[in-house]
Order: sequence, then C-alpha cells, then structure tokens
Amino acid sequence: MKMTEKLPNGAPQDNESDVSLAEVHGTVDISEPQSFWRRFFAFAGPAFMVSVGYMDPGNWATDIAGGARFGYRLIWIILLSNLMAIIFQTLSARLGIATGRDLAQACREYYPRPVTWVLWIICEIAIAACDLAEVLGSAIGLHLLFKIPLLFGVILTAFDVMLLLMLQSYGIRKLEAAVVAMVATIGTCFALEMLLSKPVWTEVAKGLLPSALSGDALYIAIGIIGATVMPHNLYLHSALVQTRALKKTPEGLRQASWFNLLDCVVAMNGAFFVNTAILVLAATTFHFTGHGEVASIQEAYALLDPLLGSRIAPIAFAVALLAAGQSSTITGTLAGQIVMEGFVRIRLRPWMRRLLTRLLAIIPAILVILIKGDDGIDSLLILSQVILSLQLAFALVPLIHFTRDRRWMGILATPTWIHLLAWLSAGTIIVLNLKMVFETIIAGFDDPGIDGQVIRCLLVPATACLLPLLFWMIFEGRWKQFREQVSRISELPDISSKDLVFSGKYQKIGIAIEATHEDMEVVSHMFPLAKATGAQVILIHALESATGRFIGPLADDAEARAHSKYLEIMKRKIVEGGLVCDIKMGTGEAENEIARIAKEEKVDLIVTGSHGHSLWGNLIYGSTISELRKLTNIPIFSIRVSGNKKVFWS
Repeated sequence: MKMTEKLPNGAPQDNESDVSLAEVHGTVDISEPQSFWRRFFAFAGPAFMVSVGYMDPGNWATDIAGGARFGYRLIWIILLSNLMAIIFQTLSARLGIATGRDLAQACREYYPRPVTWVLWIICEIAIAACDLAEVLGSAIGLHLLFKIPLLFGVILTAFDVMLLLMLQSYGIRKLEAAVVAMVATIGTCFALEMLLSKPVWTEVAKGLLPSALSGDALYIAIGIIGATVMPHNLYLHSALVQTRALKKTPEGLRQASWFNLLDCVVAMNGAFFVNTAILVLAATTFHFTGHGEVASIQEAYALLDPLLGSRIAPIAFAVALLAAGQSSTITGTLAGQIVMEGFVRIRLRPWMRRLLTRLLAIIPAILVILIKGDDGIDSLLILSQVILSLQLAFALVPLIHFTRDRRWMGILATPTWIHLLAWLSAGTIIVLNLKMVFETIIAGFDDPGIDGQVIRCLLVPATACLLPLLFWMIFEGRWKQFREQVSRISELPDISSKDLVFSGKYQKIGIAIEATHEDMEVVSHMFPLAKATGAQVILIHALESATGRFIGPLADDAEARAHSKYLEIMKRKIVEGGLVCDIKMGTGEAENEIARIAKEEKVDLIVTGSHGHSLWGNLIYGSTISELRKLTNIPIFSIRVSGNKKVFWS
C-alpha cells in the first residue's frame, strides 16, 4: 500500500528522496527470516533505542526521591507511566510505517509554515534541554567513578561525538547493538543493586497496587508521570522504524506494525524494570533506614557504601549512570538530525550537528557551575525537565491527530478505543506537565536569585506565547472537519432523472462470515439475488484470535482449523444450491480484512450482518460496518439479523 497522493490538508507528497535518516533508510533487510523469532529480531531495535530516554539521568531524581520518602508506594505510578509510554511509542512507530514519514515531516506537510517553524524551534530547545540532562548525568558519573571535577567532566562530554560518528559508520544495526549493550549494562548494574539491598519482595509486590495519594506523595507521583514521555522520542521512533526495508503491502504493513508493537512492549518493560529498580533501591536503602530526605544522585551514591556495606554498590550505581548518559546521547543526536531535516529541511554533516547540540547543552552547564558551583547542578536538572514538559504537548497532539486519520494511515489508522485511551493519557500528561510548569513559574517569582530571573525572563513569556498555539492545535482538526462538512452541504448538486445510471448485474458478491448462527440468515437473504444475477459468492472471514493477529496467515491452531472446516461446509451447501462459491480467510481486524479481500477479489457488493447495537453495544462489541465504510468504496449491503451470537463452529 502506497501513501496517498495527497495529505489530509491537500498538500502533495514530497519526492521519494525526502526520507528520514536517508543514510540508513531501508537498509535493514527483513525479507529473509521465516520463523517468528527470527522475524521479531529483524524488526527489534528501534524501541530499545528509544527506551533509553525513559531511564536517562533526568528520570533518576524523581525515582530516588519517591523511593526514599515513600518506600514502595509509588511503584504503581511507574507502571502506569510505562503503559502510557507504550501507547505513544506504538502510535509513533505506526505513523512511520504507514506513511513513510517521521513526525517532524508530517507536521511540516500538514501545518502552515509559521507553525512549523515554531514547532521546530521549541523542539530544538527541548532536545538541547534533554542533552543537558545527559551531559550532567555523564559528568556526575565521571565524577563519582574517577573523581573528575564536574566542570572538566562537562567539557569531556563534548568529545563523545567521536564515539557516535564511529558507531554510525558501521550502520544502524551496530548502533542499535551498542545502545542495547548499554541498556543491558544499566539493567545488570541495578539487578546487582537489588541483590545487595535485599528488598522485601512481598512489599514490593504490594507497591504495584494503586493507593491513595496526597501531599508530597502526590507531588512526586506527578513528577514521575510528567517525565514519562520524552518528546524527542516520538520524532525518533517514527524515523527509526523506516530503517527496515518494509513491504508496502497491506500484509507487510500489518506485520511491521505487530512486530514493532512487540518490540515496544519488550523495550518499555526493560525501562520499567530500571526505573522500578531505582525506586526499590532508594526505598530499601534510604527509606527504611531513616534517610528519607535523600533526593539527589550524588547523595544517593555517597550513602550506598556505608548503608549497604559494599563498595560494589556505589560503583555499579555510577557505571549505570554513565551508561545512561552515553546511551541517551546517541539517541538525542539522532533525534536532533531528524527534527532539523524533517521540519525545515536543513541537513548538516553529522559531526557538525552533534557538536551544535552538545555545545547548546555544555554552555549553560559550564556557566551554572562557574557561577553557583556544583550545588547548581540539581536546579539545572529540574529546569531541563520543565523545558521538556513544556514541549511535550506539541508532539503528542499532532501524533494523536495524524494516526487517527484514515486518509493518511489507511489500514493502520488508530481504532476508536485506542484513540480515546491516547487522548486520556495525553490529557493526563499535559495537565500534569502544565502544573509542573506553573509551579516552577510561581516559585520563580519568589526567588530573587539567578534561577528566578531566568524563569521570569524566559519561561513566563514562552508559556504565554505557546499556550494559545497548543489549544489551536488541539481543536484545529475538528474545526477543519466542520468547515469541510459545511462546504459539502453548500455544494449539493441538482439531481434529475437523466443523471441516474443503472449498473448491470453483479458478478461477485462478497459475504462477510462471522462463524455464528447469524451467517445463515445473511446467506439466505442474499441467495435469491446471487441466483438471479448469476453472481459468484465469495465467503470472507477474518480470524481475530491472538495467534492469528501475531502469526498471520501461518496460524494453524485449533480455532483456525475449526473456522476453516466451517467455511468449507458452508461453501459446499452454497454450491449444492447452484452457485459458484469461493473462500477467502484473513487474519486480524475484521473490517480491515474484509476491505482488503474485497478489493483484491474485485467484488461488486459486500454483504454483512447488522446487529442494531446501541452506543454501548458498539463500544463493547465493535461496529464493523461503520469502520468498513471508511475503508472501502465498494457498496455495502447490511442485513439486520436476530442477534444470535452463539458460535456455530463450536
């Protein structure tokens, strides 16, 4: 399936050379592997590259503070945050797979030019802020391991550009392997920390259960959720999935979507383990030993040795911190390249792009250390998270809008229930992030120092300018749909009898089969029409089991065999009635498979049963006909059936 010739706003497609990460675009061959696991490993990688953003040094402070002050109570908040992350990273991957565009390119092609430039500028600022957290994390790690002063550690981080350039020269798979190795290092270090701290596992399990929050616990929970999704990860993921040589067929797109979902679930759960391990370590080591006020990374490091009685614990902690900073550096640089090329089509040499991003992070870090000393690091980390919070909404809103649009996404358009869940998650994150921004602004007015001046002079004007743009982006899609509807109403044509065109007889009639007793009602109603016109009958059925969704046409479990046998019996009965009949069975969402098969078989009419569900019934059982009408131009004939949903094939 190719991308539509025009985007939803009517803008034409760009030429094929305008692709994300052109030097590695489509370089990973996925056609050779046949087994399930070989195919999975061919697709795996992009989500692991993205996952480092969920365990970068900017997230450590909230996890440490939450565990030190409230024990295991906030583990369920990390779990909730992880589920939100899976939703948005999956949507990002689907956007890249379905459209062949990353999120930055999609914004450029959809929004007016002034909006695109504003989005690019604030995205670049956010990437610099994220890189700032990585610079500080790496510098702290070097300081803890080798006693290098923070100022020199910050300067040394400028030279990691050579590491990135070296890795990029070996191709995207080697780069992914390097990041996965760093993620594994982080996980190993914290697994060791967990063994040394000896947490009470029954209490840890209780922390997965939701509990009431108030006061400081609520504030820290907001911090954990607010720092969940890194905006640059959404741009990055939509580009990285395009490094695979995807088959632009419905089956190829569905396969890529499922394997990237699996990649995302595995990688995000790895990030969940790391963040949970940090919180559990802080809870076991600090909360239950009377050191509940520990909130900074350096404080935590200093107390690990005396409290755990092991010199290995602080070393493992520092190594994990250094690995987190370096792995985040790699992905942050790629994200910077993607947004610059995607938003404004400026393509710089990799080393120049890397130095530019790193200098934007190093300069403020050096200035703060020179002016305020090492104690200014924590406030700078907090400021970087606030900047990320301010920009996050401008990535979430277009992502949700774009992935819902069937004109753009085709068969990979977001289902209604996921779309609603995405808006609920986005609304929660946006509200919490805005709360963090406003609280920082209020605190800034009470601070007469440099931090207060920075907030009053920069953050306040930026917030005042960007909030109206955010609300416009949220409601712009609905307003555009309303204008299109009004335009269609005002342009209704005049109809006369000479305009009526009577088509000939049907040659192929596709009947959607559910494998229930209702199938007999549908077939009996359509039998006279097929008989009178001499049409061939195509029985269309979608296997919606979990095995069918993941394995696809290779599914061969008991349910698949039972459905196949049932269809053969129905075919034989129809043939005995004097009609020509064939069977076509797909795997996945029913409406998508019916539309696909009907198009491939060139049927003239699609027939399906209608249950007459209410709104609640549609939410529970789904509304295949409504979704099917959006996916195909073939006429659809719905027959109201009795509602006997008893499975026939059982």
